[in-house]
Amino acid sequence: MSDTSSDIGLVGLAVMGQNLALNIADHGFRISVYNRTTSKTDKFVTANPDTPGGVVGTTTLEEFVQSIKRPRKIIILVQAGGPTDAVINGLAELLDPDDIIIDGGNALWTDTIRREKDLNEKGFRFVGSGVSGGEEGARFGPALMPGGKESAWQELKPIWEAIAAKVDEETGKPLEGAEAGKPIEGGVPCATYIGENGAGHYVKM
Repeated sequence: MSDTSSDIGLVGLAVMGQNLALNIADHGFRISVYNRTTSKTDKFVTANPDTPGGVVGTTTLEEFVQSIKRPRKIIILVQAGGPTDAVINGLAELLDPDDIIIDGGNALWTDTIRREKDLNEKGFRFVGSGVSGGEEGARFGPALMPGGKESAWQELKPIWEAIAAKVDEETGKPLEGAEAGKPIEGGVPCATYIGENGAGHYVKM
């Protein structure tokens, strides 16, 4: 992988996906994005040419996967249930051992347990992460509840802690005032590793 490869990838450019991608890019991480509808990807990338980290649009799942540094970290933000399984199955045909799939959608925690087990058996790592705060939270700082293998959390931690909502260390009050391209600096991140077996999505319920 070259130095221009992305730090992380995201599949699904509905509003939550777009906002989370911009949050990640605002914190200096280069992110590849993929959406089944290519025109949506093109429009999103064209509208956001100057983020600190950079947003890379891709037109095929193969191109998307190859654009990301190994071990790959790939966020899925599509409709829960069958659509999420379909994306996971497509990615599983293209990924390498120890790559990490992160489901940031509103998954049923029992589905997360199943996916975690299946993907671990195939040599991949899976994180089911609650993402709380709605569209505005995704853009400027959500509360994040990741579950899965702790080794996967350690890989994801620098990005998840950077993009999470922040609170004042002494008062516990939220730090506000984030703007596009100017995220909150400092504070305690609202991102905590929850554990294995669907724990992240269970807590998000």
